Amino acid sequence: MRDVCPPPFSSNYPHRLMIKALERQRSLLQLEFEHERDAFRRNALATQTATKVRRGICWFPLSTGRSYYNSLDQLVVEVRRTDSLDEDHNFEPGKPVCFFTQDASEQLHYMKFQAQVSYVEGDRMVVAIATSDAAAQLQNAERLGVELALDESTYRLMFEALDRVIHAKDSRLAQLRDICHAGAPIHKYTFLPQRFPWLNPSQEQAVNEVLWAKDVAVVHGPPGTGKTTTLVEAIYETLHRETQVMVCAQSNMAVDWIAEKLCDRGVNVLRIGNPTRVTDHMLEQTYERRFENHPHYSQLWAIRKAIRDLYASRRHGTQESFQQKVNRLKDRATELELSIQQQLFDEARVIACTLTGSAHRLLTGRRFGTLFIDEAAQALEAACWIAIPKADRFILAGDHRQLPPTIKTLQALTHGDDIGLDHTLMEVIVEAQPRAVSLLNVQYRMCDAIMQFPNREFYHGALQSDPSVKYRGILDWDTAVEWIETPPPSKEQERTKTTLPACTADSSTWEQGNGWGESLDGLSRTNPFEAELTVRVLQQYFEKIGKERLLAERIDVGLISPYRGQVRLLRQLIKRDNFFKPFRSLISVNTVDGFQGQERDIIVISLVRNNEEGQIGFLRDLRRMNVAITRARMKLILIGDKQTLCHHPFYRRLAHYIDNSEY
Repeated sequence: MRDVCPPPFSSNYPHRLMIKALERQRSLLQLEFEHERDAFRRNALATQTATKVRRGICWFPLSTGRSYYNSLDQLVVEVRRTDSLDEDHNFEPGKPVCFFTQDASEQLHYMKFQAQVSYVEGDRMVVAIATSDAAAQLQNAERLGVELALDESTYRLMFEALDRVIHAKDSRLAQLRDICHAGAPIHKYTFLPQRFPWLNPSQEQAVNEVLWAKDVAVVHGPPGTGKTTTLVEAIYETLHRETQVMVCAQSNMAVDWIAEKLCDRGVNVLRIGNPTRVTDHMLEQTYERRFENHPHYSQLWAIRKAIRDLYASRRHGTQESFQQKVNRLKDRATELELSIQQQLFDEARVIACTLTGSAHRLLTGRRFGTLFIDEAAQALEAACWIAIPKADRFILAGDHRQLPPTIKTLQALTHGDDIGLDHTLMEVIVEAQPRAVSLLNVQYRMCDAIMQFPNREFYHGALQSDPSVKYRGILDWDTAVEWIETPPPSKEQERTKTTLPACTADSSTWEQGNGWGESLDGLSRTNPFEAELTVRVLQQYFEKIGKERLLAERIDVGLISPYRGQVRLLRQLIKRDNFFKPFRSLISVNTVDGFQGQERDIIVISLVRNNEEGQIGFLRDLRRMNVAITRARMKLILIGDKQTLCHHPFYRRLAHYIDNSEY
């Protein structure tokens, strides 16, 4: 094995421009932080509790359960929402929360401590708190509620990471920064390519490029091309050459997904941090569960309990003897804890965590040969730089033509030549180091008719359908892609609103001016007539397929809307319609973001927007539409007003493709 060493990197590159670009990232991140902080404070003070519950940032009312010390010696309290009404929520492990009580006049009184979500399942949540006084305060409270608090720690970690990158000199971090931002040459090993007969040629090439990379590599995986399969193989092969690697992603869900696939291959994975959706399979891999299952844990627990008992009975004995006993016990507890921790890390081949989780105290001072970042196109660049300093090289996997990071302030987005926070590190490397990028070009999800339009729009026609999926469909002589026009409401409907569910029939439902059926509920939009049309279209298609076949073949369906308000409305309509009762387990209703990484046999997209001005809001974010369209395996139905949407050239081309394609 030998290195491929390109010519020395020219020092004439305007270093200050690179630093200026990173400093701009920092200033935009500061804008995003200030925007989120100010918006959070305004909403906390001005928004009614019922609205917060509906938006998924609050649980009220709550009942409290037991308090206890978990395996990490954290004091935790169980709480349960008693009136969930099937509302979605945004509570996840690791997020900070604050508690409040609500008096008879609906005035909120916030408690003076913050807590952190430890575990969430259904209507039950476990939160870690600092003191037993806080636990007692919660358990004695009446009309108790909890809401998400602003997570300033994540921003702090990103600011610190950017500062380290900006000021790095004569270090591996400085070299990796120059490779990403300054186009410094990348280095590769040269050895004969490995053969993986179970992979297709583009996947095999991508795995080899990962093994050859000495600095950085990118696995670009468009929808359905087996990106996860390729990444797992690359990690597995890397472990033949390295003792341990780190695997990160932006979200807990993405970390759990890749970690579970590695576990299925027999890899020893140590999951740092609690998974968002803790399956029994993944729970066994978490540090917390491994720690409490260790043979020495019962001894450690007994020592910790003895320390608490000593403090509880402190009045007995002299101060000197008390302190000696406590110090001896604390020393022994620390020794045991470090011993257990060292053994767990020594046994693990993969350390898995979120990007911000890589700053966990358990990982302080640890280094890895390789860092893998999955779903890198959804991560802020600053978040990636939290983890990168822990590794000698890093591998990014994802698709920068799908969902971007979530940015909440307009000023922080890309405008023209001004690069914004939505321009990710993956995009930076794709532009600066094209030879580091491996494109997976065979997709196994969509029939060819569904694939061709996004292939032309987003991937320069480079994708091809595997023969196993190219011509598949649900019905004979069916049209794989349809756009069903949303008709305007009748005058009777507009006057009486008789077709609307009770929860939406109010004065805020209608857009002012000549537009109809598009309402702003504070954070989202709805189009009630289109929602009803969507449900009717799905019912008609189900009737064509037949109940027996739907249930026998488990043909699954995804109802997607870019707007959370429309998603709520669609869920209500499906839930109250008896026709869908036998099929509810086959139907998922969610936003575009909620369907990232998923696929269904049938996808129906409600586009919502309908106005004479051609205003389409964030439907202009074409990467989200790429995600929505490419979830479908065999049938794609778009429902929306062409006159509104076709003001935008992308939707004009989409309508033309559907109207003129022969398949």
